[in-house]
Amino acid sequence: MANFKMKLCQRWLIFVLFLPLSSVFCFSELSFITEPSDLTVLPKDPAVLDCQAHGQPPVTIKWLKNGVRLAESEHVNFLPNGSLFIPKIKHAKEDSDEGFYQCLSQNRYGAILSQRSHLTIARITEFQFHPVSMVVSEGSVARFSCAVTSTPPASITWEFNQSTLPLQTDRITVLLNGVLQIHNVQVEDAGEYRCVATNIGSRLKSREATLTVSKVSGPKPRQKPRIVAGPQNVTTTLHQTVVLECVATGNPSPIISWSRADSKPIDVYNAKVLGNGNLVITDVNSKHSGVYLCRASTPGTRNHTTAAANLTVLVPPTIVEKPESQTRPRAGTARFMCHAEGVPPPRISWLKNGEEVHLNGRIKMYNSKLVITQIIPEDDAIYQCVAENEQGSVLSLARLIVVMSEDRPSAPRNVHAETISSSAILLAWERPLYNADKVIAYSIHYMKAEGLNNEEYQVVIGNDTTSYIIDDLEPARNYSFYIVAYMPMGASRMSDQVSQHTLEDVPLRTPELTLTSHSSADIQVSWQPLPAKISRGRMMAYRLSYRTATDDTVTNVELPHNSTEYRLEGLQPDTIYLLRMAAATQVGWCEPSAWTSHRTPKISSSKVPSAPVLQLEPLNCTSIVARWQTSSDSVAVQGFRLCYHEEGQPEQPSTLLQAQTYTHTIGGLDPRRKYHVKILAISKVGDGYQTDRTISTPGCVSARDQVAAAPPPPHQVTVLTSNSSAVSLRWSRPAFAPGKAVSFTVRCTPVGTHNVSAIRYLQTTKQSVIVQNLIPNTRYEFVVRLHVDQMSSPWSLVVYHQTLPAAPSQPPAGVRVTLIEDDTALVSWREPTEPSVVVTHYTILYASQKAWLAGHWQRIQREGSHTMALLEKLEPGTVYLVKLCASNRVGDGPFSDTVELPLKHGHVHRSKNPRHSDTFPDTAVFSDDLYHIDQSSMTGIMVGVSIALTCIAMCALILITKGKPRKSSSSKVIAVGASDVSHTGLPLPSDYHSENVEALLPMISDFMDAKGGSNILINSGGPVSNQIQSRRWLLFKNEIRNPPSSDAETRASLYEAGKTILRYDEHPGSAPLPPSSREMIFGPLHSEKPHAGEGSQETGDSGQYSSEESNEDMSNPATSHSSVTESSGSDSGPAGTELRQSFKGETETMRLFRHAASDASWPSSSSDGSHPAAHTRVPAST
Repeated sequence: MANFKMKLCQRWLIFVLFLPLSSVFCFSELSFITEPSDLTVLPKDPAVLDCQAHGQPPVTIKWLKNGVRLAESEHVNFLPNGSLFIPKIKHAKEDSDEGFYQCLSQNRYGAILSQRSHLTIARITEFQFHPVSMVVSEGSVARFSCAVTSTPPASITWEFNQSTLPLQTDRITVLLNGVLQIHNVQVEDAGEYRCVATNIGSRLKSREATLTVSKVSGPKPRQKPRIVAGPQNVTTTLHQTVVLECVATGNPSPIISWSRADSKPIDVYNAKVLGNGNLVITDVNSKHSGVYLCRASTPGTRNHTTAAANLTVLVPPTIVEKPESQTRPRAGTARFMCHAEGVPPPRISWLKNGEEVHLNGRIKMYNSKLVITQIIPEDDAIYQCVAENEQGSVLSLARLIVVMSEDRPSAPRNVHAETISSSAILLAWERPLYNADKVIAYSIHYMKAEGLNNEEYQVVIGNDTTSYIIDDLEPARNYSFYIVAYMPMGASRMSDQVSQHTLEDVPLRTPELTLTSHSSADIQVSWQPLPAKISRGRMMAYRLSYRTATDDTVTNVELPHNSTEYRLEGLQPDTIYLLRMAAATQVGWCEPSAWTSHRTPKISSSKVPSAPVLQLEPLNCTSIVARWQTSSDSVAVQGFRLCYHEEGQPEQPSTLLQAQTYTHTIGGLDPRRKYHVKILAISKVGDGYQTDRTISTPGCVSARDQVAAAPPPPHQVTVLTSNSSAVSLRWSRPAFAPGKAVSFTVRCTPVGTHNVSAIRYLQTTKQSVIVQNLIPNTRYEFVVRLHVDQMSSPWSLVVYHQTLPAAPSQPPAGVRVTLIEDDTALVSWREPTEPSVVVTHYTILYASQKAWLAGHWQRIQREGSHTMALLEKLEPGTVYLVKLCASNRVGDGPFSDTVELPLKHGHVHRSKNPRHSDTFPDTAVFSDDLYHIDQSSMTGIMVGVSIALTCIAMCALILITKGKPRKSSSSKVIAVGASDVSHTGLPLPSDYHSENVEALLPMISDFMDAKGGSNILINSGGPVSNQIQSRRWLLFKNEIRNPPSSDAETRASLYEAGKTILRYDEHPGSAPLPPSSREMIFGPLHSEKPHAGEGSQETGDSGQYSSEESNEDMSNPATSHSSVTESSGSDSGPAGTELRQSFKGETETMRLFRHAASDASWPSSSSDGSHPAAHTRVPAST
């Protein structure tokens, strides 16, 4: 239970510590839970507009009406949840609550604006028109209509003679738009009719209209079908019901059918016929938009008449490409993409913290994209893309986080550009003058120098080069360039701008020709000048080539660069001629266009219509609109014949158009294709002169156009192989027509990176790639996109993969070997200074010089969390060589430099201390002893040791300064084992003393005994153990069970050759010595029990302990600490508390400790103080 509570406390502690950092590394999304929606209310009724936001508190909500901030008042109340409450709606013309409302939510990260909510007041205005009286014959059709402006839309019903019109008969139809149709009118239908408009606010009646029915005598004559009430153009919104009316008369009664002008089928699930031919479409959406044709046909004949109407479905805006939050360094560049769809096309605008973005030289909009260059701290904000049309608005937010760095590099220097070709410029520069060694990447920015609102492009390259070739430029254009240097957390200022002009190139294509004939022997050729993007330089000349269809002899005519027309004369009548054109810049001629055919007119004595003037305009990527005009000659035109075909394809059948028609839409075309359109007028005397013209359809940019939609992304992206620095990717491409050139772009991004320069792009034409130079042990995300026909697919699904850890490339640092006992040495080290390298274990090799010469090393291993190990059973008088390496599952790292450890000759005291193992481990053993602690626990141990050293040094300083003998009623004497050399009755030499002190200092500061630690004092004789009352140090088995009652007895009983005696004089009632830091952390020393056997595990000093106890301690060091502290009892009283709470003056402690240890002997006299005095007895040599 105690372990569970301690673990729970630790988890809460981690959570509390991490919580403040979460706001730094994670963007607490500020978003709306509920946004206000459109609302229609009655005058004087209450209204509530809901608005609730979520984000890091505190979150405040304010309201705007028609873009102006609202203040809370008696009439307008802000509810605690953020909603707006209006107790009583005002509807006066000068003071009305009607309008557009938005709520503004704000927290520490910025502010966001909600969508618009339209608050309308229910009303019905006067009728736009009333039903009109009429006289109809019996058996015909009567039709009444009325219209009213209403909010919300009113429902229309009809009254007959001031009573509700019964609708039991199929002859009477009431449409949703307010139209009343009475088919096969009878005499009893005569009377007064009026319509009634009703909504939630009021009810309004129209004027009455009289229906008079006249009787018809005799049989009815046959009549062609005639549409008396055809469909009208309708504009509606999503999910509404639309009625397209079609009322026709004739004898016999015509049959009414419906179709679409684009030949698409009518939605049979949502469409039905109401009455005798009215088309009703329910739950309309964008796919229902189009031209609908009503056809009234005489049964059994081909007699028919048609009427058409256009149905337009308005669609609220939707954002199909949302902006993404970004983290950018200061002076960097951020690009927010936003693409929206709707009918009509929505307008795109941008907000910054709820206010309109102020565009300037740094912040620009390119179509719908927002680009921020040379980012400053004030740009850190929440940005919203706003798409709005008449149907509403929609917003999408993204945050820009600006990373600050005070130690920024200076700007790149001496930037210069050199033209390479018509599309490439070489850019070179020098490294920054300051902090050039911290630069990790360069960002190249370039844009067209001429014109306004040109889009800026960016290329990021590594820091291993100071030149770059930009090869995606347009020919004959002037570009400006500047460069920014990046370091991990910031960017330099922009360099000086340079400009350079690309070379000219041959024209991309030829002009599109228009061919007309004014007589039977000529062809008029005209064209439009090429735009700069197509000409790719200054035009120098045109070359017109022509020949007959039956003759291969080609005639060429070169024309000046400023000409736009040319007439070919002296041609043969009624002959097909083929024409084509080429254009040239000073670089050379482009490829000529395909042959265009034109037939010269026949010779006729009669005057025929002249050639129409034809204009072609792309309507979208699959349709073009043809418009034409005729000259005012005296020839009567009976109609027009129009035909078209794709370049290189046979001609389609011609279309006959009425004489009054001067426009025609050609649909069903392919995007990015060239089409030839021909038209001529028809008269009684024959066909007129023909006009030929070519046009190219644009590419589709809308996701709704399925013909040329963006290609699908690659799929099945998988990682084949991987190592620590490279990953092999493979993917599958979608199916395309053969022969199309396909390329791929691979993006590689470290997960969670805040550095734009860490993102890498690789281009390839294959379906696999090897991404190299990756960081070991790092998680990456990979995506792939496809390029075909100048279009790019979306990115593929993200594939995550972590590179393998690399083998350590550096040895452990700070390797140190310290002799702590006669035959035992402590090896300590620090982890290799390598990022992203995981160390699983360390291998320590040591050998005597003799064994080293023979090539025999003894080996032990420690887990990767350990940084020290004990070497035991060393032979005196031998020089040992020690080296170690760090390893992981990938491999071993290099060994450290060899460290020599010389051992002195002397009598070796073999203690029976159980921490010495019986057998020396000469094989690789992974220890799992008390050294297996995390870094925070080790830090706690070091703090405890420092506190203990502080107290010891203070006591030693007091003893030295006072220097008076202390009288005590009782004394405590501690036995100390023999040192490495034989002691004499004289003080030890100072050099040996210094060597002992230097050897013991690291042991005290760095080493903690796995068996419970020790309290150690240093005198001139070597290590001294401390035994306090009931505690026993298990390092030595020599115990003092019955200490003599007098000082003399103590000296006599403890005198032994090769032993040092440390004596304490204590006053009655004085506080016991405080416990050691090691005991405070890991418990009393006598609580551990030696345990040997196969189940035991090797400790850091080769002692054995219970694996069960070890596992418990290791799983929860904090629990072990607390339990030990509680079990200390009086031993961890005020003195222990003082030790645990003090962590000051570690450096001063070490200095005082070294000073005290350097004295040959300590004072042996005692004073009156309460502090015990230490007496050192050095036995004489035997």
